[in-house]
Amino acid sequence: MEPSSSSAAAAAAATCNREKRKNIVPPAQERAKRLKTVQEGEETLECVSRSPRISVLLDRLQQPITPNELMELLHYAALGKTGGIKQPSWCRLLRQKKIKAVNVVIVEGLTQSHFYNHYLTLRHLRNNYSTRVTFTPSSSNLASEIFSSEVPELDALALSQRHNESSELPKALKSHPVITRFGTQRRGLTAYVLPQEEMIKRHYPIKGMPGFEEFVCTDSVDCVTDNSPLYGLDCEMCLTEKGYELARVSVVDSERSCVLDELVKPQNRILDYLTRFSGITAAMLRPITTTLRDVQVKLQTLLPRDAVLVGHSLNNDLLALKLIHQHVIDTSLLYRREFGQRFKLKVLAETVLKRQIQTEEKKGHNPIEDAVAALELAQYFIKTGPRQVVELHLEELWGYTIEEEESTDCAPAPTPSHRFADILQTLGRSVTFLGKRSDIALDLSNQQWHSCDKEVLASFRRQTKCPFLSVLQFSSFSDHLKKCLPHQEQLYQRVCTNLRDMCVVFAGPFPAGFSEREVRQLFRCCGPVGKIKMLNSTIRVHAEVEFELLEGAMLALKTLNGLYMQGQSIKVQRPVNESMLDLDLTLDALMGDSLNSSHLYAVKLNPSMAECIPIPAKVNGHTLDSKRRTVHSLKVNGTRLQPTTSKSKLSEETVRETFARFGMVERIVLPAKPGKRARHAHIKFERSEHKHVAVSSTEDLWKENYLVCPSVTPPHLPSWVAMTTPITTVDPDRGAAEDEERTYMHTSSQDQEMVVMMRKLDCRLQKLFRSLPGGTLSVVVLLGHTSARGHIPGLCLMEVKEGS
Repeated sequence: MEPSSSSAAAAAAATCNREKRKNIVPPAQERAKRLKTVQEGEETLECVSRSPRISVLLDRLQQPITPNELMELLHYAALGKTGGIKQPSWCRLLRQKKIKAVNVVIVEGLTQSHFYNHYLTLRHLRNNYSTRVTFTPSSSNLASEIFSSEVPELDALALSQRHNESSELPKALKSHPVITRFGTQRRGLTAYVLPQEEMIKRHYPIKGMPGFEEFVCTDSVDCVTDNSPLYGLDCEMCLTEKGYELARVSVVDSERSCVLDELVKPQNRILDYLTRFSGITAAMLRPITTTLRDVQVKLQTLLPRDAVLVGHSLNNDLLALKLIHQHVIDTSLLYRREFGQRFKLKVLAETVLKRQIQTEEKKGHNPIEDAVAALELAQYFIKTGPRQVVELHLEELWGYTIEEEESTDCAPAPTPSHRFADILQTLGRSVTFLGKRSDIALDLSNQQWHSCDKEVLASFRRQTKCPFLSVLQFSSFSDHLKKCLPHQEQLYQRVCTNLRDMCVVFAGPFPAGFSEREVRQLFRCCGPVGKIKMLNSTIRVHAEVEFELLEGAMLALKTLNGLYMQGQSIKVQRPVNESMLDLDLTLDALMGDSLNSSHLYAVKLNPSMAECIPIPAKVNGHTLDSKRRTVHSLKVNGTRLQPTTSKSKLSEETVRETFARFGMVERIVLPAKPGKRARHAHIKFERSEHKHVAVSSTEDLWKENYLVCPSVTPPHLPSWVAMTTPITTVDPDRGAAEDEERTYMHTSSQDQEMVVMMRKLDCRLQKLFRSLPGGTLSVVVLLGHTSARGHIPGLCLMEVKEGS
């Protein structure tokens, strides 16, 4: 099967599974079942070919996390279920066992508002971190809090027991290559399947890697389990004009029965049959017509999708077969030797299995016999466990014995510390802090003090080995704000003003006597409306409308601009000031954000309103036929607009029924204030292509009284304007008049300096991210800020780095 066919089969299987999910359970039960799966069982799945992944629980997505909740994640990522640590209460980290390191960067003084105000500049942060959540600032030292945080007593004791077990190992075993690699506990077969990083290192053929473009892929599942079937494989080669080519292939199943044994005709002229090793002769191959391609097809048909291939130096066999298979166990890497040396299969079979193979009286190797030997060696290792395998065969294979150690009276063991840093160090895992000198609850030997962010980054990158837990503190931004202390409040207010302006439109002229209430009722057809300011200082009536979401302002510009009211056209436009010059670029970037890639925003109109508003001429690049319609049902001079009818009510069932035709709807969020009905919906499709299909069907949805556009507001924000106000206001009377007055300030030299600092920060964080090893949980905390007006929220960005 070709790779494209494999992809098509996988897609067909995925579609089939989706259809089953749709048909078996109704939407509400499906959602509950999915949430339960995420919360209780999904993280236990051992998926050997996928990287760890982090995601925030749906019911916590729009709630800020506290420093203590961040500790929950760090504890679980570092210690996992081995120490009895539970999954964090607010997120899920899948495949925690594959976490190789934890790196936390604390950026002092930077807030969530700064991030979105400089969204275009922070290219690395917005593109490479797929998980974001609002962070509640704290007056305590977060770096010190990470190291000194208490791990629950039961968890610490469990880890201490694990450490004690390892410390009880004889000295001869502590540094043994098998124990070092696999530990002492007996585990299932998935623990011994080679990860992709090691397959690359050991020169296995990997899909997408250079040099393997002509190789054929088996139709493998992404994940195997401890119950997946094992198949032993061995090949024999001949030397041809083009190098070594396949001459025979043998496969045995987990019951040691031969399921495939084929002689293969090499494509090129044979120079040496290598009979002494392969057992192949010219007479054997003379009548053979089977080609390499024939064997590849047979293997693709024979092997189940979750098959695990077992062999000795199996990479050589797969290279000869020109075959790519994701899941393999290499017995030459199970029974490891020092300094990367490997045992011969003949030696392992004789010592472990007590069986003679590849004997001199036999003419060449028997691939069936070799495949069975490799299979049995793997089965024995899995069943017996690494420690017992080493203890039973230490002298025979590795050439030394366990010396009896003299027993000495030991003083009572001290009470184990429950501090996070102490537990990690007890387990032999390194911890370090890099940043400005401060009161950090960590040994001085594990701290490196530097005066600027540039030195912090350089020092970290100079380290020959990445610490298991590293905390870096970037303080240049905070130092800059302290220099601007007299103007710090004004600087932040400017940031908030810029963000609020993104949700503001100016509209008018309206008919004489048009009230604020009527403006609200007209504009809320595009989304939730916050503040409205009537502008009556001119001859005609205008209004300044502030939406709560970016999508509301976008739809208002597309649908209400040019609306005719009592014979006159109203104009809807953005504010005109310097902060809006790059707004189109910012909105495009937010639209393409990975957090929004499959999200759609939808508003349900009541039928009378739908008749009044013109079909949008263009929504996000999709051109439609435009028809101008005059508003007749809107009356003025105090007469109320027509109320929402039952036909315009939003429910999850009606939304799912409407949008499911475009693709699998993963979830629907219907935001509504207490006691109010939802007027708009956030729809998440399973794939981004489904969202694009829905956007391209704007005209059809219009006929069903729906306004839609791609989501722009990140899903972790309940509203865009909410992040422009402090969480807690110290003086509720202060600033009330200031909030009513909107002033549009010119970009100052301080603003330009801020842009330069943001660009440098993003560049440094990118260099740091690149230097982290694969499998590292990377957390960037924009610490937030505490001002006279209250606590200004920060932002926590999280990603597990893939690759090696």
